[in-house]
Amino acid sequence: MKTAVMVWGASSGAGKSLLATALCRWAVREGLSVAPFKAQNMSNNARVVPGLDGTLGEIGSAQYFQALAAHVPPHVDMNPVLLKPERDTASQVVLHGRVDAALSVMPWRERSARLADAARESFERLACRHDVIVIEGAGSPAEINLAPQDYVNLGTARWARGHGTLRALLVADIDRGGAFAHLHGTWTLLPDDLRGALAGFVLNKFRGDAALLAPGPERLHALTGVPVLGVLPMRRDHGLPDEDGLHAAPAAHADGPRIAIVAWPHLSNLDEFQPLAAVASLRWARSAAELESADWIVLPGSKQVSGDLAWLRAQGLDRAVIDHARAGKPLLGICGGLQLLGETLSDPEGVDGEAYEHTTGLGLLPLATHYAAPKRLRAAPVRFGDLAAPWQALSTTTLPAYEIRCGRTQALDASARPVLFDAQGAAIGWQRGSVLGLAAHGLFEDAALLRALFGAGARTLDDSLDGLADLIDEHLGATTLRALFA
Repeated sequence: MKTAVMVWGASSGAGKSLLATALCRWAVREGLSVAPFKAQNMSNNARVVPGLDGTLGEIGSAQYFQALAAHVPPHVDMNPVLLKPERDTASQVVLHGRVDAALSVMPWRERSARLADAARESFERLACRHDVIVIEGAGSPAEINLAPQDYVNLGTARWARGHGTLRALLVADIDRGGAFAHLHGTWTLLPDDLRGALAGFVLNKFRGDAALLAPGPERLHALTGVPVLGVLPMRRDHGLPDEDGLHAAPAAHADGPRIAIVAWPHLSNLDEFQPLAAVASLRWARSAAELESADWIVLPGSKQVSGDLAWLRAQGLDRAVIDHARAGKPLLGICGGLQLLGETLSDPEGVDGEAYEHTTGLGLLPLATHYAAPKRLRAAPVRFGDLAAPWQALSTTTLPAYEIRCGRTQALDASARPVLFDAQGAAIGWQRGSVLGLAAHGLFEDAALLRALFGAGARTLDDSLDGLADLIDEHLGATTLRALFA
């Protein structure tokens, strides 16, 4: 490794992931060998990638997209620690792509040293193979209560400095307000040995005339000695999913169907629905009223299915979903959503959450799901058989997909037709009437599927990645960017 470019944030949601993705694509267009790295991510948006021992593992979706931006195969070393929240006070620890049950129940301060060692091993391997590492931090590097255990921001920066030149950017979300205070305060609280690595500030999500920011950037430069390298405009149509949550108001496609995705508390893999915003009027629904006018309802993935089922019933959404299906309108369940559509769920060992022998699903498909370790990880094409209306457009198509789940689902009778099959020919999707349940993720990311269902396609992923590189080229400038990577 010659150079590491690190993206710190003044807060969560500042735009670290998108800026790091843009830097990866910009650098590879310059002919550099570049790889992304984030020591620890906390997200229920994950992708299946190659692991250390020839098996498959999972990493955060942000690093998956960053690897594609860098034109390198995604790998577990790019996100060696993934924390998947299960409750407000507990997360599943995925280490080098695999669930580590012992670390998952260990207090976080006690486990930090072990996680840091594993993350450093991954960084060292990447640093031996690439000229440039684009590093994404987590949250803020100025959380003084976390500093002794902060290997994600501070530790990684020190590892990188030991291998070559380290240049860091600090990005703030100016749309939230208080950006100059965030930047100055973060700079002030950075450790003395790392403050000098800060090459510049970036103001993100700006709406309006950047000239109106004066004299803010100049005053900030005078106070810190660090320049504002650029102001990035608000771009809601960048084409990539948000790392930290849902769009508050997804852009509506006037000619497309009205699709409501149930946004339950333990929502996972929401990034797979990003392409739908280009062909449909998309909304995230948390009330029965938000489902009433929907043409489609989608039950997405869930990190804690029984908890989300209880929430669905507490909100009265279960009746709205059932009424929608009985009216013959399209209802789609994916992974955890598929499991909820079934008749029974069983988790005697608490693999998916709290242990229970039996709970009743929505009963819209004759399926039973049993939870057990290990987690099933697959990244392989899946094949649709013959489907009936309203899903007949999917018939006989083969599409790339991935699976991340613990639940094993089986049909209870022949009234549910098996319609989706994995690479070994096993059924992983069923249809009854307008209800379709699929165990595979990522299908909406295929342009052919979008055209089959909606008669239109979304912008390609490469177009979106190039668009991000063009954005930083325009607003930071090629000269500034080349100096960062030099």
